Amino acid sequence: MAELFIKQAKQYAKGRPSYPQELFQFIASKTPIHDLAWDVGTGSGQAAQSLAKIYKNVIATDTSPKQLEYAIKLPNIRYQHTPPTMSLAELEQNVAAHSSVDLVTIAQALHWFDLPIFYQHVSWVLKKPHGVIAAWCYTTPQVNDSVDAVFEPFYSIDCEPYWDPARKLVDNKYMSIHFPFEAVDGTDNTGPFEFVTERTMDLEDYFTYLRSWSAYQTARDQGVDLLNNGVMEKFKCAWNEDGHSKKVVKCSVYLKIGRVGKSD
Repeated sequence: MAELFIKQAKQYAKGRPSYPQELFQFIASKTPIHDLAWDVGTGSGQAAQSLAKIYKNVIATDTSPKQLEYAIKLPNIRYQHTPPTMSLAELEQNVAAHSSVDLVTIAQALHWFDLPIFYQHVSWVLKKPHGVIAAWCYTTPQVNDSVDAVFEPFYSIDCEPYWDPARKLVDNKYMSIHFPFEAVDGTDNTGPFEFVTERTMDLEDYFTYLRSWSAYQTARDQGVDLLNNGVMEKFKCAWNEDGHSKKVVKCSVYLKIGRVGKSD
C-alpha cells in the first residue's frame, strides 16, 4: 500500500481533507480512559492531530517514511515508521505493550491491510474489555451540480482502470469490510455511521486533492495523465460557472467502530 502514495506524499499532506471534530468526539465518548491512542496508517497525520487534542499520548505509525516526513509534529504524538508486517514482539517494541491501548484508529486505510493479522494485533494491544477500534473512510467529494457532473465520469470511467481492487471497499462505504468486533455502548451494531467533512477549496486545491489519489499516480506510472488539459478545462468551466473561486467541498465519512471482548 505505501508505495502507492510515496510519489505524491506532499500532495497527500496538502490536499487531503481533515475529519470533523464530531467524529472524534463520538469515538472518544466510547473510550472511558483517554491515555493512549494508536493511529495506524497515519499518513501525514491528519487524524493523529485531532486525537492529540483528546488523548494524553498518540502513537502514529505508517509504513511510508516519506509520508511521515510531512506529518505535523506535536509534543504528545510519537510518529513511528513500521514494517508492513510485524511479530507481536515487534509490535510491542514499535507500538505499545499488551493491553495498554485505549483506542486504535485507522483513517482511510483499513482496506489496504491484511485484516486477519491486523485484527490479531489490535486485539493484542487494546485494553480489555473497553478498548475500542475505530476505522473510517470517506467517499467522493461533492461540490455542486456542475462540478459533480464533470467529476462523475472522471471518477467512474477515466480513473476506474487505475484503482486498486481494494478501493471497492471504500466505494461500498465499508459496509462489506470484515470487522469482527462487538458494538460499543450506545449502539446496536458496528456501523458504518455517517459523518460529513467540509473543506473550503479553490480549483487548485481541488486538483491537488485529485492528484493525491493512488489511481492518479498509478496512471502516471503508465504514461497516462488523468488530469490532462482537456479534463482540467472541463473542471475549470464548471468550477467558474457561478463566479465564485472558492467552494465548500463535502465528503461523507463512514465509521466502523467496535470493541474487543473480554476474552479476545
